[in-house]
Amino acid sequence: MFIPNLLSADSGGETKLRARIVIVEDEPDLRDAVAEYLGANGFDVTALESAAALRALIETEQFHLAILDIAMPGEDGLSLGRWLRSRMPIGIIYATAAGTALDRIVGLEIGADDYMVKPYELRELLARVRSVIRRVPQPGNLKQSPVAGQPQRRTIAFGAFQADLDGRLVTRGGAVVDMAKSEFDMLEVFLTRPNRLLSRAIISEAIGFSEEPESSRAVDIRIMRLRKKIEDDPANPKFLRTVRGEGYIFSLPGSEG
Repeated sequence: MFIPNLLSADSGGETKLRARIVIVEDEPDLRDAVAEYLGANGFDVTALESAAALRALIETEQFHLAILDIAMPGEDGLSLGRWLRSRMPIGIIYATAAGTALDRIVGLEIGADDYMVKPYELRELLARVRSVIRRVPQPGNLKQSPVAGQPQRRTIAFGAFQADLDGRLVTRGGAVVDMAKSEFDMLEVFLTRPNRLLSRAIISEAIGFSEEPESSRAVDIRIMRLRKKIEDDPANPKFLRTVRGEGYIFSLPGSEG
């Protein structure tokens, strides 16, 4: 896939990143309002009316974040999100008019980073966009090779796994472990805080979850998904253990909490 240059130079000649966002929303007034607001706040925004339009565009373009309406004519946002996850390490925020627990749980299970219930305040959307953008890897950075003279990447071994925190890549026996961005975010929280009891509130804050009643449930869902990737027996985890009524702890022999 073609990976565009996402860097631009400021007035002083310094090169810096201008994050790219794609909005897929079939309501034209909302779509235009969101695009204008995010564009005015420093983002490079592309606004589309359908999943088909994004599927066509993604052949030549790449983005840091997608804001997807769940209920759209034709292909819905959940299906589109699953497809995007298979193509690139992109952040995803779902928007739903229903605001039902089912929509939210399904969205989180397939790797969404956040969700908004319509109608929503543009200022709140901006805050959530910024939170997700901070955690999204640069497109194409998983393919970068070390450069002589530069600091070595931060890597942490646990069992048969090797986690490259800078490259945001997990391998097992040399094979890459297929891991969504949100799953890696969760893993990084634990790898950088090994052998310490972490409450759901601490975990939610570390991964940028909003302070809502559903946050604890969302943490549990991501823990469940992560265990399927790193535990030989997810029902009896060796690394990511539950401390009933208190939270979770990641066992990493040889590391101090």
